[in-house]
Amino acid sequence: MFNKAYIALLRPQQYIKNLFVFAPLFFSFRFLEAEPLFKTCIAFAAFCLVASSVYIFNDIKDISQDSRHPVKKHRPLPAGLISMPRAYLCMAFLLVAGLGLGLVLDWKIFFILVAYSLLNTLYTLKLKHVAVLDVFIIGTGFVLRIFAGAEAAMVQASMWIVLMTFLLALFLALAKRRDDVLLFDEGRDVRRCIDGYTLEFVNVSMIIMAAVTLVSYILYTISPEVQERFDSRHLYLSAVFVLLGIMRYLQIVFVEEGGGNPTQVMLQDRFMQLSVAGWLLFFLILTLT
Repeated sequence: MFNKAYIALLRPQQYIKNLFVFAPLFFSFRFLEAEPLFKTCIAFAAFCLVASSVYIFNDIKDISQDSRHPVKKHRPLPAGLISMPRAYLCMAFLLVAGLGLGLVLDWKIFFILVAYSLLNTLYTLKLKHVAVLDVFIIGTGFVLRIFAGAEAAMVQASMWIVLMTFLLALFLALAKRRDDVLLFDEGRDVRRCIDGYTLEFVNVSMIIMAAVTLVSYILYTISPEVQERFDSRHLYLSAVFVLLGIMRYLQIVFVEEGGGNPTQVMLQDRFMQLSVAGWLLFFLILTLT
């Protein structure tokens, strides 16, 4: 029980978000080079450590609210499995370890990690209670992962990857807010910013983000510089997998009334996994041929 509680406190299932650190490495075709790959793996590990410290801080501050949430009440802190002093100690250790790892790797990555930590601290203390701004903060966190990955891979983060990452993060964050709105409509006590959302507003915003993300991706695949880099005019065909993934997620949200936990969806939904695998396979074939 002791080990399981601490593992749950770290939320390792959320580390899937940190895979965005590898995006610059993947799109720059440097994933077969030892040094960029090694540095990106270290940057990924540093982000995981800092992210876990952020999750613990969030759980500490939201313990009373989480205890009334139908799912979050089972987390280690609201469930009473870990004491507050030990949670603070664990948070501090993970933060120092993550920042230290970033500093050893590259001073720019260190400052990106510091910015990520500070941004999420402000988010936990105040900004997550401000409707609309809260989802933009989440999107910014994903963009910081991209910048860290670019520094680790020793490449320039393109405007396309930054834009698409931000838009996709907004889309997923809105799906989480939709889940909160549904709980609020059921009389559940959820975060204060939810009174700044309505189901109609979130639904429309999600559809807009989905459309803009897809259009941005298509523009990326047909841009001359990208076609020249991949040495192919058929990159646009990969948009099929992106469309499949987006439509499946919309189906999960609107038809199956799920999607409140994007990480869980990616880890459990076979359709989404096959869409991502097909997209990755398409790029690998394009790269190797």
